[in-house]
Amino acid sequence: MNWTGHVVAAPRSDLATLLERPEAGRTGIYVLLGDDPESVGGQSVYIGEGDIVRNRLIQHARPVDQRGKDFWDRAIVLTSKDTNLTKAHARYLESRFIEIALQASRAQLVNATAPSPLALPEADVSDMEQFIEQAKIVLPVLGVNIFRSPAAGSNSRNSDATGTRGDSILFELTVRRFGIVAAARDVDGEFTVLEGSKARSTWIGTDGHSYRALRDKLEQDGTLVPASDGLSMYFARNHAFASPSAAAAVVAGRAANGRTDWVIQGSRTTYGEWEAEGIEEALSSGDFNESR
Repeated sequence: MNWTGHVVAAPRSDLATLLERPEAGRTGIYVLLGDDPESVGGQSVYIGEGDIVRNRLIQHARPVDQRGKDFWDRAIVLTSKDTNLTKAHARYLESRFIEIALQASRAQLVNATAPSPLALPEADVSDMEQFIEQAKIVLPVLGVNIFRSPAAGSNSRNSDATGTRGDSILFELTVRRFGIVAAARDVDGEFTVLEGSKARSTWIGTDGHSYRALRDKLEQDGTLVPASDGLSMYFARNHAFASPSAAAAVVAGRAANGRTDWVIQGSRTTYGEWEAEGIEEALSSGDFNESR
């Protein structure tokens, strides 16, 4: 409740307006985002810091031949309204945000280097970690999910997670012929396949299918790795997919309908049926009525 951070976001087309804001004249962190179809998360990101953030943004907005960056189309600035962030604080935050983005694996990091966190007094480290935690709450409201860990708090098949309706439900997809079983949870609107889940050893569907490219990326970045039996792949870490169908296609190695292929563990209820039941429960709870 006492957080004094400021988060300001603007598309590149409105950069001039952003540069006029007082936050851009402060010490802080900035995040540059751009679409990247070749990356797993569909985005590229650059994370930086500056004594005066405005100066760094102006530099990055220049043409590439003037040492600017061309990939980004959106800028996020994080500062403090109390102007109590120092250069040392900003350097620490930059390093930690880069580290968190790498761990989350939701975007392709453009930064050439990942500096180690700057040594700070213990009290300052505590303050900066609190700053980061608050920023991680605010940023998803702006659609910035690059710092979110997939299925936080629900990263195992035996988790007793509670929270949203899908947190405690474990979905499974089985390819019996090849002994493949994958597990997933629907957490905070993201369909996350859990670490240890198996997938078909190769893609057998249409070569030009969009999910073929997604699967290739997951193999390249180490999310999908060969199993010891040589007959399948497995997920080395949790991975959040944009839809159940995307997850099903990667697991099955071909186009698939995730709404029917994923079922609740121990039952025949499909993901689509479970989703429909949730709507019916909401309607019958009295929160909605026909007059609305």
